[in-house]
Amino acid sequence: MSHHVDTGVESLSSHDFARIRELIYAQAGINLGVDKKTMVEVRLKRRLRDLNMSSYRDYCEFVFSNGGIKDELVSLINVITTNKTDFFREPAHFDFLSQSGLAEMSGKLDGARALLGWSAGCSSGEEPYTLAMVLSEYAALHSGFRFKLLATDISTAMLEKGRLGIYTEECAQPIPLQLRRKYLLRSREGESRRVRIAPELRRAVEFRRLNLMDASYEMAERADFIFCRNVLIYFNRATQESILRKLIARLVPAGHLFVGHSETLHDMNLPIVPVAPALYRKADVNA
Repeated sequence: MSHHVDTGVESLSSHDFARIRELIYAQAGINLGVDKKTMVEVRLKRRLRDLNMSSYRDYCEFVFSNGGIKDELVSLINVITTNKTDFFREPAHFDFLSQSGLAEMSGKLDGARALLGWSAGCSSGEEPYTLAMVLSEYAALHSGFRFKLLATDISTAMLEKGRLGIYTEECAQPIPLQLRRKYLLRSREGESRRVRIAPELRRAVEFRRLNLMDASYEMAERADFIFCRNVLIYFNRATQESILRKLIARLVPAGHLFVGHSETLHDMNLPIVPVAPALYRKADVNA
């Protein structure tokens, strides 16, 4: 007997998969490998259910028909780009901020301006809320220190989740106990086992939609540091370099850029200098 979960939907044809790959690449710059066909099928199954469609072929007809793409593109990108993220993922970066980075950055703040951090590719909000905890802890020890956080993602579904700030208790496990007690509210609904980020942290983070493929990133001010971790892996090398240049342009002089530990920036011609693993400082050229 086959263990294949049969929901009555035949598999996505190679032709339709190729069209979807081209579309996702053109619109979001994301290079879906040919090995991602099963993942795409699994994720699109949800959209078929939501739209009451019975086959991938019907879905593709709808998407590629006149005007269909306009209505469906955001949802398609949402289901394809939803990525796994955790609180305090790759903790060395947060340790760097607590131990020396924030002291150095806040020493350079001109006047009374708030420090600005940006989580680019923030997914469902765990990274910006981790940053909010780390910066709040620093603020508690340093009077007069203020901060703001910008969290951006291409997925409207993920941004909505981030704004809500509701997570399972299991998801909150990596958060140190004293921070959990201080910054998480427990659900009163007995069995639901959910926690919510405290309102003062939610107020510190602005969630906004941004496609890293956009020609430029509209921001009123430059960031003191940018986290863009485990996002670049989805793009080809030329696109990675172009995104990194745009991010670096949005940093203050000598601002810090954090990338994922698996992401290598070797041999890229970028105005940055390495500081620590997966951490760079903007070089002074044309700062």
